[in-house]
Amino acid sequence: MAPSNGEPLFDVPRDSRQLANGRELAMMKLHNAMWPGLVGKGTDEGLEPPISLDRMIDLTAAAEVDGQRFDGIDCFLFHPHTDPYADDDAIRSLADNISDSGLAVGSLVAPIWPGTVGDSAMGDAEQRERFLSAVKVACRIANRFNEHGVRRYGVIRIDSAEFGVDAWRKDAVANTKSIAATFKEAAKIAADHGERLAAEGEICWAGMHSWKDMLNLLEAVDMPESLGFQADLAHTYLYLMGYNAPEHALLGEGYSEEEFDAAYETMTDQLRPWTIDFHVAQNDGQVHGAGSHDKTGKHCPPDDPNGKLDIVRCSKYWLKDAESRGIEHLCWDGCMFPNSTLEDPNTWNTILKTMIEVRDAHTNEISEGLA
Repeated sequence: MAPSNGEPLFDVPRDSRQLANGRELAMMKLHNAMWPGLVGKGTDEGLEPPISLDRMIDLTAAAEVDGQRFDGIDCFLFHPHTDPYADDDAIRSLADNISDSGLAVGSLVAPIWPGTVGDSAMGDAEQRERFLSAVKVACRIANRFNEHGVRRYGVIRIDSAEFGVDAWRKDAVANTKSIAATFKEAAKIAADHGERLAAEGEICWAGMHSWKDMLNLLEAVDMPESLGFQADLAHTYLYLMGYNAPEHALLGEGYSEEEFDAAYETMTDQLRPWTIDFHVAQNDGQVHGAGSHDKTGKHCPPDDPNGKLDIVRCSKYWLKDAESRGIEHLCWDGCMFPNSTLEDPNTWNTILKTMIEVRDAHTNEISEGLA
């Protein structure tokens, strides 16, 4: 069953807007993802080198639009950005560095993939146990950040850690059942640590590769208090097109604006009640992969002339009633941007401007409803 929309799950002081009726309206924080400095990067021939966490923080902290800056970052919990087994002192030192840069920490990406701490959520018993170990690692770091005070909102992001859908298709029902069972155990671990998990919808993750399969998995887990959905504008656009699941496509090539609106509403009406974390992004309708990362929805700069999305308009679909689902912040995801793009200060100012527009449009809608 879908989770119900109830009272906000958190009471976190945030910047607010004074309404005409005297009420104060809290405004969402704006975050930047750190993993674009890592995903699709590497030391192998043909790959661009990773960008350090310190450099990604500096680029984020330097962005400014009309006196407004990013409020925080979302972090990737693996080398070379973060040692997943760092001791408490090292985690506190990292938290100090982030805080000293004027930034907070929001959502965290658990190192659940083979070759990191974890392994496939639909694998054998040992693989699934490694997946759960990665969730425990992420929860521990999250708790240290929380104790420090640098983190007061956000979730822990996971996926099935099974690249591609070929293995899943060999027995889709059984494999989805295995992923759901692993996710249930992971959600229990998170709940014991006071955390929530968000499963990222992306066409490269087995059992999560279409909007319908993602919904089936969420309903199979059926733990909305502890496990929800992470929506990314770029990835969910490919959901519409049925890239890895033509049988679930909601749009065909050459669609009209009216067809897009109907399809987008169908998808978001099903997945929005589960959505507890949200990535602002742009997509040009293509797939892209680099390094060990399988092909998925291609992230583009927000002003890319080939971008398929009206970012502000599409964000409204996902952010309706967002506060009731505990969403405290928005995060930009520019995964697999070229390093030249990441190193350009204009990139981050353009992104921040778009983030402000998304936040303000959402705030205005709430203001109008409360006026």
